[in-house]
Amino acid sequence: MTGFSASTVSRVLNDKGEQYRISTRTTKKILKAAADYNYYPNRIARGLRLERTETIGFVVPDIANPYFSSIAKTIEVESRKRGYSIFLCDSLDDISTEKELLNLLAGRRVDGIILAPVGIDSGHVTDFRRRGIPIIIIDRYLPDSGIPYVTSDNYSGARQAVEYIISMGHRDIACIQGLNGISLNSDRVRGYMDSLVKIGIKAEKSLIVGDDFGEECGYIQARLLLGRKTRPTAIFALSNLISLGVMRATAEMGLKIPDDISLVSFDEQPYSALLASPMTTVEQSINEIARIAVNMLFDTIAGGNKEGRIKNIMLRPSLIIRSSVKNLLA
Repeated sequence: MTGFSASTVSRVLNDKGEQYRISTRTTKKILKAAADYNYYPNRIARGLRLERTETIGFVVPDIANPYFSSIAKTIEVESRKRGYSIFLCDSLDDISTEKELLNLLAGRRVDGIILAPVGIDSGHVTDFRRRGIPIIIIDRYLPDSGIPYVTSDNYSGARQAVEYIISMGHRDIACIQGLNGISLNSDRVRGYMDSLVKIGIKAEKSLIVGDDFGEECGYIQARLLLGRKTRPTAIFALSNLISLGVMRATAEMGLKIPDDISLVSFDEQPYSALLASPMTTVEQSINEIARIAVNMLFDTIAGGNKEGRIKNIMLRPSLIIRSSVKNLLA
């Protein structure tokens, strides 16, 4: 239609006109013809020719969790800058679903995958990597898999939180944990326990409760803890959703934060500073984690799947102190 060769048209439509010194007049004519006839590239055919689909997969345990939705947004934006689209998949915190999703993404011939794994079983992820599809672990990690990861220093974050609670005079501190056995939960619980041991307080197993990162876990466990004859003076919630459950339970029981119970949450949220009692939180570098993961994945894709050259990264979180912890020393 334009009278130009296929290679010239291709270069213009792929934004390479300037690189190949194609005139502005020619570029405008080709782009106008494409617009007039509603032309768009056949990405499937292009992918078969180039042996890549310009897509990546991102698998999360719970997209309803604001933490993962924030990460997903950054990954989508950073991937789009590189001309890539993402398949966003929710494993529903179920390892069988995670396995199905990995196979689904392989069938879609994605060029790489970023995975926030569900549990501690790394066998299926290791097997998947043998297919030659680059994979990066994010948030939670699989220490024995050898798969590169980027996450937070959860141990350090927990230490900062609990040591702050202790500095405010608290000794009876409960810990509502998430999924027992996964790396980040284990690191946070270990940080909690070591902080207590450091000042000579025995970490009571009865004060470490919970088995899920969801809001319902926080709600149920808070009701049980606050219903005890001798209840703790502070609660360390190991996720933002757990802390939401704790707040719901305290409100229903007619209790106030921090007057009746102090609360610190792992994970900063936009609403944290807007609560009646602004909440002290451990803030993770969500955007940085996501950007680093994308860079690691595309470095791996460009390097011919030589994942051994990609180093694991653990970012130190920070404690944001607000007014959700009562000062018992005042």
